[in-house]
Amino acid sequence: MPLTPLDIHNKEFSKGFRGYDEDEVNEFLDQLIKDYEMLIREKKNLEDKVASLNERLSHFTSIEETLNKSIVVAQEAAEEVKGNAQKEAKLIIREAEKNADRIVNEALSKARKIALEIEELKKQSKVFRTRFKMLIEAQLDLIDSDDWEKLMEFEVDATEFELEEEEANQT
Repeated sequence: MPLTPLDIHNKEFSKGFRGYDEDEVNEFLDQLIKDYEMLIREKKNLEDKVASLNERLSHFTSIEETLNKSIVVAQEAAEEVKGNAQKEAKLIIREAEKNADRIVNEALSKARKIALEIEELKKQSKVFRTRFKMLIEAQLDLIDSDDWEKLMEFEVDATEFELEEEEANQT
C-alpha cells in the first residue's frame, strides 16, 4: 500500500546520539508532504481526465461503429437499388423489343396485304381494259359496218306519211 501524506507527516524517527538536525528533517518532510500531495492531486486529475477521455473514446467508438454499420447498410441498399434498376431496365428493353417486333410484323403483314391488293387491282384493271377495248372495238365495228351505208341509202317519201296522217286526223 502506498504512503499517504498523512503517513509521511506522522512518521517519527528514533533519535540517535549524533542524529540529523530535527528542523532540517521536519522542513524536508514538510516539503516532501506538499510535493507528494500535489502529485496525488495531479494523479487524481489525470485519472479523472483519462476516465473522461476513455468515456468520450467509447462514445466516439460507438458512433464510429454505428457509422460503419450505416455505411455498410447504405452500400447494400445502393447495390440492391442498382440491381433492381438493372433488372427493371432489362425488362423495359425486353418489352420494347417485343413491341418493336410486333410493330414490324404488323407492318410487314400490312405491306403484304397491300401488295396483294395491288396485284388484284392490276388484274382487275387488265380485265377492265380488255373488256373496255373489246367494247370500243365492237362499237367501231358497228360504225364501220355496211348497215350505216344502207341506212343512208334508204329513202322515204315523207309526203306519203303526211297524207296518211291527215286522213287519220279527219276520221
